[in-house]
Amino acid sequence: MISLRYHVVSVAAVFLALAVGVVLGSTAISGRLLSGLTDDNGALGREVASLQEQRNALDARVADADRFAASVGPLAVEGQLADRTVVLVTAADARPEDRDALAELLRAAGATVTGELQLTDAFADPDKADQLLGMVARLQPVGTTLPAGADPGTRAGGLLGSVLLIGKDTNQPQATEDEIAAALGGLSSAGFVKPGQGLRPAQLAVVLTGGRVDGESAGDRAAVVARFATQLDRSGAGAVLAGGQGSAEGTGPVGVVRADTAATSVLSTVDTLDLAAGRVVTVLALREQLEGRAGRYGAAGNAEAPAPGASG
Repeated sequence: MISLRYHVVSVAAVFLALAVGVVLGSTAISGRLLSGLTDDNGALGREVASLQEQRNALDARVADADRFAASVGPLAVEGQLADRTVVLVTAADARPEDRDALAELLRAAGATVTGELQLTDAFADPDKADQLLGMVARLQPVGTTLPAGADPGTRAGGLLGSVLLIGKDTNQPQATEDEIAAALGGLSSAGFVKPGQGLRPAQLAVVLTGGRVDGESAGDRAAVVARFATQLDRSGAGAVLAGGQGSAEGTGPVGVVRADTAATSVLSTVDTLDLAAGRVVTVLALREQLEGRAGRYGAAGNAEAPAPGASG
């Protein structure tokens, strides 16, 4: 007869065998798994290295192209704006190096840059919209009318358009020297703008902005600059809104303009201001404005072409 002790020993032996098998099996599987992961990791590392090498090569080609565009830019725009005057308006996020390079290129095109007006952070601050609207209403020059739009960007564009731009039809200033000084002085004292020394009205305007606008109230801030630039265009012979890469996205001023068909019918936009080629395009777009045409230029998906006269 088989004893209870024999049963216990047999059962224990079975469980021991199972445990040993599991350990041995898992060890073998783990080895194969680790080996496979190591191989995958090595393959991914090689792929990342290859992609990085390709990116470095592309970056080098872009840098070479930008240097070439910078060298031939003055020749490409020579005479395009002969005997024309241009005023620069820079948003708070505009890069000084882009402004300086564009100003130099405008002079190479034959234009006279009449000065710069800087828009401060407060200009596009939604919390200060009512204050800006009140200032605009008080500072409007005699004989000019504010646009119908009730938003601060449009209203400010109406005021500063009459101050910064000469009349399209009369080719004369739209405000007296005292009115210009009062408007710029009032907005400056309130912290909305910073006028450059010797600023005077011009025929054309370029509004410079940065790239993508992020942070709290980003969309509202971008809309103020976009509507300001649009109204500024309507106040004179023409204007261009130029921003860096990213400005054509939904949270950038260029993107806001391009989403508005009424705005794009009058205001030209460029989304590659941070590239030498983009600054050339900005000058050519300004020339196109003189001819009563507007376009969306650059490298973003909502651009119609890289430059005026070039197919997309």
